[in-house]
Amino acid sequence: MFEKVLLRNIEIPNSHEIGVYENAGGYKSLATVLNNYKPNDLIDTVKESKLRGRGGAGFPTGMKWSFVPKDTKKTPLLCCNADEGEPGTFKDRALMEKDPHMMLEGIVIAAYAIGAKICYIYIRGEYELSINRVENAIKEAYAKGYLGSDILGSGFGLDVYIHRGAGAYICGEETALLESIEGRRAQPKLKPPFPAVEGLYGCPTVINNVETFACLPHIIERGPDWFKNIGPKESPGPKLYCLSGQVKRPGLYELPMGISIRELVENYGGGSCSGKIKAVIPGGVSAPMFPENQLDIGLDFNSLAAAGSMLGSAGVIVLDDTTCMVQVITRITEFFNHESCGKCTPCREGLDWSAKILRRIEAGEGKHEDLERLDSLCNTIFGNSFCALGVGASWALQATLKHFRDEFVQHIEEGKCPFHQ
Repeated sequence: MFEKVLLRNIEIPNSHEIGVYENAGGYKSLATVLNNYKPNDLIDTVKESKLRGRGGAGFPTGMKWSFVPKDTKKTPLLCCNADEGEPGTFKDRALMEKDPHMMLEGIVIAAYAIGAKICYIYIRGEYELSINRVENAIKEAYAKGYLGSDILGSGFGLDVYIHRGAGAYICGEETALLESIEGRRAQPKLKPPFPAVEGLYGCPTVINNVETFACLPHIIERGPDWFKNIGPKESPGPKLYCLSGQVKRPGLYELPMGISIRELVENYGGGSCSGKIKAVIPGGVSAPMFPENQLDIGLDFNSLAAAGSMLGSAGVIVLDDTTCMVQVITRITEFFNHESCGKCTPCREGLDWSAKILRRIEAGEGKHEDLERLDSLCNTIFGNSFCALGVGASWALQATLKHFRDEFVQHIEEGKCPFHQ
């Protein structure tokens, strides 16, 4: 039985309150950092742990921190990406609702490492309870001296502000998130310069995910060796997996990084609702799906990338044999088409045309040449869109066409959906 680390407090009554968090050892790691670490030593410790960002891209956290210029005249800023707009993902919501102080402790630790005096937490606007819990947690932390101008008498200070998002998927992209905080339309910006060099208000800015921050107190408490001895060598640590879809026991599972898709779905999720798995999406709907015969792949960054998909947000979605794959990918493509910011032509035009063609096929009005058009559109969008939204959308469509092309052909030749008579 894997020991819960990130979810260790959530079953304790009133786990969101600071007293409960402190009784469980909360904020001791922060005191350890302020009393015993210099910022560069802290960055080196996080590098040694091999913690990779839990928001999607999996970039090494300590390395990202080290990109902040040491000779900058502008004070660095810190941002917490709590937008969590990827369908099939709900891990950050659980942490903010049930254990917000774990995230806050990690935020203060990260701010100390990079020299930030201000942190913005960008929370998805629909997450009302998360916003309320985090607001209350911030007030409690100020009252106890864990936030403010002189944290625990160390001379280090940090102020934390919440920025409520307005429901746009694109705000999960870090440069669009920064544009939104500054009050502009949320559209991705060209990189370089990267945010760590020139980000929010022109200042060096580090952006990390809720789950990434939640890992930090445990790395300090138990040491980097403990962390990197969990799971694969290059993608270590405990991981939160969001299991949903047509599965018997959906939920949020904390397990070692690298557990196989099959083990998660069958051993923990109880298998599919119909008894036969058809496919699994491993990392939110932008991650290419795998058919049933390819489910022995590890759920970690490197294994999934080598297999042609990605861990992304670890939103694992199970599809059983009652599912129409044409319908699934049509809804996914419609979602991305709706959420496109419209900045670049490949994404704006390519996804719109893809959605129109897929709707035609789903309605039984498709033609064989439509499949060639979809292949061409995917190749045009992939690698040519301004940000990862177009990449993920076209990649997901490519995988569905590859693994379940026969279903598209069946829709075209029979003039109807074989699953929904």
